[in-house]
Parts: sequence; C-alpha cells; structure tokens
Amino acid sequence: MRDNIIDVLKNSDKALSIYELQDLLKIDTVDGTKNLLKELKTMEEDVLIYHSNKDKYMLLENSHLRKGVIRANKKGFGFVEIDNMEEDVYISQDNMNGAIHDDIVLVEITSKMSLDRLEGRILKIIKRQIDHYIGEIKFDNKGMGHISLDNSKVKLNIQVPKDKAMNAVDGHKVVVELGRRLNNNTKYEGRVVEIIGHKNDPGVDILSIIYKYNINVDFPDDVKEEVKNIPMEVSTEECKGRRDLRDLEIFTIDGDDTKDIDDAISIERMNNGHYKLGVHIADVSYYVREGFPLDNEAMDRGTSVYLVDRVIPMLPHELSNGICSLNPNVDRLAISCVMEFDGNGQQIDYEIFPSVIRSRIQMTYKKVNQILENNTIPAEYEEFEKSLRLMDELAGILRKAKNKRGYIDFDVDEAKILVDDNCVPTDVVVRDRGEGEMLIEDFMIAANECVATHIYFMNLPFIYRVHEVPKEEKIRSFLGFVGSLGYQIPGDIKDTRPKTVQRLLDFLRDKKEFKILSSLLLRSMQKAVYKPENLGHYGLASSCYTHFTSPIRRYPDTTVHRLLHTYLFDGSADLSTIRKWEEKLIYVADHSSAKERASIECEREVEDMKMAEYMEGHIGEEYEGMISSVTSFGMFVELDNLIEGLVPLRDMNDFFHYDEEHMTLTGERTHVKYSIGERIVVKVIRASKEEKTIDFEIVRKV
Repeated sequence: MRDNIIDVLKNSDKALSIYELQDLLKIDTVDGTKNLLKELKTMEEDVLIYHSNKDKYMLLENSHLRKGVIRANKKGFGFVEIDNMEEDVYISQDNMNGAIHDDIVLVEITSKMSLDRLEGRILKIIKRQIDHYIGEIKFDNKGMGHISLDNSKVKLNIQVPKDKAMNAVDGHKVVVELGRRLNNNTKYEGRVVEIIGHKNDPGVDILSIIYKYNINVDFPDDVKEEVKNIPMEVSTEECKGRRDLRDLEIFTIDGDDTKDIDDAISIERMNNGHYKLGVHIADVSYYVREGFPLDNEAMDRGTSVYLVDRVIPMLPHELSNGICSLNPNVDRLAISCVMEFDGNGQQIDYEIFPSVIRSRIQMTYKKVNQILENNTIPAEYEEFEKSLRLMDELAGILRKAKNKRGYIDFDVDEAKILVDDNCVPTDVVVRDRGEGEMLIEDFMIAANECVATHIYFMNLPFIYRVHEVPKEEKIRSFLGFVGSLGYQIPGDIKDTRPKTVQRLLDFLRDKKEFKILSSLLLRSMQKAVYKPENLGHYGLASSCYTHFTSPIRRYPDTTVHRLLHTYLFDGSADLSTIRKWEEKLIYVADHSSAKERASIECEREVEDMKMAEYMEGHIGEEYEGMISSVTSFGMFVELDNLIEGLVPLRDMNDFFHYDEEHMTLTGERTHVKYSIGERIVVKVIRASKEEKTIDFEIVRKV
C-alpha cells in the first residue's frame, strides 16, 4: 500500500485529504480505510509524508519541510544539512526548538528559496542520535552535580543527583546519560554511567575525546574468550591448500613504531624483462570468522584509530600485533596478489591466491629512504639492496603511468605531534613522506585495483572504495577564486575529469599560495566512501578500486578478503550467497564509512587539543606562517609546522573590511590588505587546551 500512496501523492499537484486518497486508491471498505490510516500514520512517523493542520497529506519532498541533521554552533545557532540539497538551512537560536548538535530534525524552510541564504525553524526532533555525553562534573553545596560538557556545541543543562553520580568527585571526567526532561527544552536530569578519570590524570584528556566519538576502548568478554582459542602460531595443517612462499624473498616496510603489519612485498625481474611484483596481505578473515563475537566487534569498530600517544585497534593485540601481523622470521597466512608489469607500467598478468609467507626483515621507511634518497646502506639491509632498487624502479614506472591517466597528487602535508610519557606535547613537526612511503603507496594501489577489477568482471556483490566526480559548481567556485588572485588558468577548464584537476594543480605548484590552494581544492572534492557499487575513484583516476591491503585495521578490507575466500578459493557463488552479500554489503559499506568519519574527526580533535596545549607553553613567542583562510571575524594563519591559529578581527588595530569574493581584509585607516597565501610573522597571545583554540596577533608582513 505504501508504494501506491507514494505514487498518488507524487502525481498530485496539491495536498490530499483522506477522502481524496480513498477515491484515488479505490478504497471503499471500512477495513481498507483503517489500513490506509494506519499506513499514513506510519509514513508520518517515518517522515516520508507531511500531515498538515488542515488534515491533508503530501510527500515531504513536495512540501516546504525537510528532514536533516542539525550542526550546531557554540554560539547557539545552527545549520541543518539536508541530503540532495547543496545549501544548508540556517537556524537562529530562537528557532532551535530544543534541538542540539547531531539531532535528526524536521525543519520548515521559512525564507524564499531564491534568497542568498536559506533560513528555517525546527518543528520536531525526529531522533536524538546521541544519548551519552562527556563532561566534567562539579557539585554544588547541596550535593547536586552539574556537568560542564566537553562539546561546546551542545547546549544542555544536565543535573546529576548525588545518588546517580557513581561516587564521582569534583574534576572527574564522566560519561552521563540523559534522563527525564526538567522545566525547559534543554534542562535534563542525568545519570553518570562511567567515570573516565580525573581531568588532571595523564591521558584522560584524550580518553574523553575517544568516549565522545563512541569509540570502544576495551574488548568485551566474549571476544577475549574467543581470542584465547585462536592459535598464536601457524600449524602445518593450516598451510595445506595454500601456496608456500616461505622460500621467497619477502619483507615489510613500515614506520619506526608500527606493530600491526598488514602488508609485505616481493619482486623479481622476469626473463622477458618484465617485473613480477608480489603484494602479500595478512589473511585476517581466516581468524576473524563471520558472525562470531570477534567479527561482530570488528565490524562495530570499523577501523583502528591512530592517536598521538596510542592506537585503539580494530582487533585485539593478540591478532593485530601477533598472529595476523606479518612479523619477521615467523610463518604467517596471507592472501597474495602477484602481478606482472611491463616497462610502461601496464599490467600483463596477475594471480590472486591464499599463501603462507615468512618475512625476512621488518624494514623502516627511514632506513629505506636512506638507501633510495641518500645512497646510504645500513648493514642489515645490504642483502636486500638489489630488490629495493628494482622496487624503486618499478614504483617510478607505476607512478608515471598513474600520472599519465590523471592521478591527482594534492601534496598535502601532515603534522606529527611528539609527546612525553605523560602525554604532554614536546614538539610538532611535519611528517616525512619519502621514496619509501610513495613506493608502498604505489604498490598497494596496484594491488587494490587488481583485486577490485577481477571481482567486478565476475559481476558478483563486492565492496568498493569510491570517490565520485566533484560537483561542477564547486570547481567553478574554486577557479573563480584562483582567477581573483590574478592567475589565468591555461587550457580547457570546462570539464571535471581528473586530468583537468591534475593540470590545474601542476599549474599552481610553483605559486606561493600552493599549499593553501591545494588544501582548498581538496575541500572542493567529494569525500571518498565505501559503496557496494563501482562508481570509480576520481582522485586516483581509477575506474575500479577497493581496499584490500589493510585488513588488520579496516573492516572493509577484511570483508574483501572474506569475499575472495568465498568466490575464488572456495568457489561459492550460488544464488543464496549472492543474495546474502547483496543485502549485507549495503550495511557494511554505510557503517564503515560512518566509523571512518568518526575516527578522522576524533583524530583531528585530539590533534587540535594537543597543538593548543603545546602552544600554551609558547605564549609571547613569534613564528612565521602563511594566511590560510580569511573570514568576516579574522584570519587563520598556518605556521610552518602546520599549527593553525586565528588572528581575531577584534585584536587588529584598525577597522577591516572583509571581501568575501577575493577573501581579503583591508584596513579602513591603514589601507593594509591581507589575503590568502601571504606570509606574515605572528605572536602567540592566547592558547586554550580546553577550547582547542590558538590566537595570534600580527607582528609584520614578511
């Protein structure tokens, strides 16, 4: 009946009464009318239709109402993000109607669609997505606890009676659950469900952010029990049916402190002059059995989370650092993708098969880069030098082929925060990205494409890593801004093919503003996500891509391994198997994408906090940096170590006019102009670890 109701409402140019719906649906019995009313009520609850005050019904998409997610600002107002709408809807503080950050809401658009800014008011909170909040508890002289929430965007007044505080004391960071609403929209009674620790204890600051993003820290008992029964050594029996590669020269290259090693590589020059590249990935799905507690927990986590002082693994350490990790000089189960490439980087042949391997050495990027960049060979690497040189040769060929097809290298730097044993930041540096890092990246991309393409042409359910084509208006807006800086973009810029963006980046690469412009262009792109359909990967200029190479730390990769076992190694692709995966992969893709976003946001928030904490110890010091953004309330300056702070307009010694189109600030009295990409010297005047903010003042232009 639901589909019929939708069809009728979709084809109507007005809202319909129950009687009109009865006529159009040809319902003429009492039972039929009861069923219609019941279905309409359900559709209203599901926010598919709008039931007006005049007792008429229309599809939500045909009304002035929309369903979306509210993103609140700490000042009290917010914006509602609505699917398939480019522009967010502004909600003033007076029109929030008790909604808080991340609520799913029903919003009425009150402004005309033709205006520059859409405005609206929230009519209904459809779903409160968060029911646990993190904050510091303080007790008043009557013994009532009051929660100072970590998230300044959430405007809630939460009171915790003493008997619901779990014996917390002043200064404890706690997880609090909302109870009954008190006398207004934002005042609630709360209950402490977990004490994280005292705010001054080492590491509690980061732990509070971890809890905020609902990231599991401990593994449940049933998972621990399952892990106890997993053997920590590979047996002879487990090697049966696998190709034995233990005599092959295979090794790993990772960071200095890496303990969860997913991937190993091998190479040889073939008799025909081609390259035979082996990418050998830990066979995690062999140990993580589908539907068991370990698998359910891994799926729930979705990804490992890498923070400045710790890793929160997707899998328990017994697996992530132990039996699944491709540690040197021990037997490990793997899935190998062995590819043949010619001198132009063209893939000639490949094989994908289960294997058993034994890594010869755990190399580090630092020492590999010494060989490939400085020709300095550490003693323990001497026997592998020839292989490394051959790998570097192939990586260069693959990179050239990648660039030829339109691979986009945004060349965005990453910060690395160094901390002491108490998690206090001691320095912030730019993370190295040398030949070794790029070599591994090139080889992993090749393996991911190979696996994805193989399953794609089998026409079976699969999970892909997709990066869709950017929206044309976003690129046009970016090009307009570049033009406002005085740069004339050469060539045809009407299409949005990867090669066009690649050419644009190449043109900008030698400009003083490149780092900032590259970052702005990256923000114009769509976000890469997981999907059960192949939509291509724009940034890699790849027609077919997946994530196969990191199953220890990403659940989609574990799923890919499971599908390879199912389709290729076990030969199971019957109708029931296909139907099962068609349904399951929709959830796995959506959930994995959501957990990835939460992980990235958690990592960024921790970095922002630690950078602010670092700068608290450098108040009054001067630094050189580049203007990275200009706004109506000031300008952001990025230092050379990637720490970013705000120069507030209120602290600037003039009245400044903001030009949004050109992103400039011009002083009314001094006529001094500041624009993106300019280098200036700033002084640190304020920093707050709690607020995760840094404020600068201008010293001079460079």
